[in-house]
Amino acid sequence: MTGTAEAQRRRARQEQESFCFFAASRRLGAWLALSLLAACGTPAPRPDAEPTAPVAAPASAPAAKAAIQKPPAWVLKKGGGYYQDDGPGDNPPEDLDAIPDAVPKIEPPHRFANNPYSVLGRDYVPLKAGTPYRARGVASWYGRKFNGQKTSSGEIYDMYGMTAAHATLPIPSYARVTNPANGKSVVVRINDRGPFHAGRLIDLSYTAAWKLGYIGNGSTPVEVESIEPGQETLLAAAPPAEAADPIAQFATAPEPAPQPLPEVADAHGHYLQLGAFGNRDNADALKSRLARELGSLGDKLVVQAAGKLFRLQLGPWADAQEARRVAERIRETLEFAPVVVQR
Repeated sequence: MTGTAEAQRRRARQEQESFCFFAASRRLGAWLALSLLAACGTPAPRPDAEPTAPVAAPASAPAAKAAIQKPPAWVLKKGGGYYQDDGPGDNPPEDLDAIPDAVPKIEPPHRFANNPYSVLGRDYVPLKAGTPYRARGVASWYGRKFNGQKTSSGEIYDMYGMTAAHATLPIPSYARVTNPANGKSVVVRINDRGPFHAGRLIDLSYTAAWKLGYIGNGSTPVEVESIEPGQETLLAAAPPAEAADPIAQFATAPEPAPQPLPEVADAHGHYLQLGAFGNRDNADALKSRLARELGSLGDKLVVQAAGKLFRLQLGPWADAQEARRVAERIRETLEFAPVVVQR
């Protein structure tokens, strides 16, 4: 019995060891299978492979035509142009040279913009429609500072249109402006009054100045000729003068009947007289122009209605001495001396 029991125990141990070996073998096989599977899923490295060099971008094909020149963001220096810190807007047209010139057409004269007026101590008498005109002088330009504002004609100023401001040419009318320095010429539509700085003959839109090639300089000598619909040019009988003289025109024009100027009920004090107009729109147009030039002083601009005149004034100041100090500052900045008046 004892030998039989011992034999049974040995067989039991052998069966247990065989089972453990079998189980271990199965686990080892599974691990090897997983290892082989992972190895099959990973590409083997190529020892002979060279490092891949970055592929150069193909050279662009030559353009079919020259690239369109985009206007630069000019900033004028003081004295170099009519206005400081002026220039194109945020999104100027791609090709300003492609914008067509104004085309003369028959239009009725503006009801109010052709009346005599006074600005910055000077009197102006606009020419009658159809009057021949030719003159030489200095052209300036105005851009984003005035873009979207009302002109003397009541129209909205578009700096990318082909328009201009002139002190005495009829509104509306058309003129050919030529830059003798480069021979370039444009046709513009007069729809605004100005410029009112000394020595300036005409104020062109940004696009017109661009096409004449003097944006960077701010101003340039030009020749201005009036144009009637259907005519290439209309020359004045006399040879061109260095600049039109509105004062001489005013002296030879019939003197208008004096208008009474009753006292205006408003703040008393000392004012600087800047302009006088026969209609409110023209006074407001000049107010908008000067407000941007005068900075914080622009808040003191007022239009005073007196009889049939609308006077643009700056003030009030408590005493004449302070008013004269401000007038001197304006003279240095805008090149004219306002008249001090008291109310």
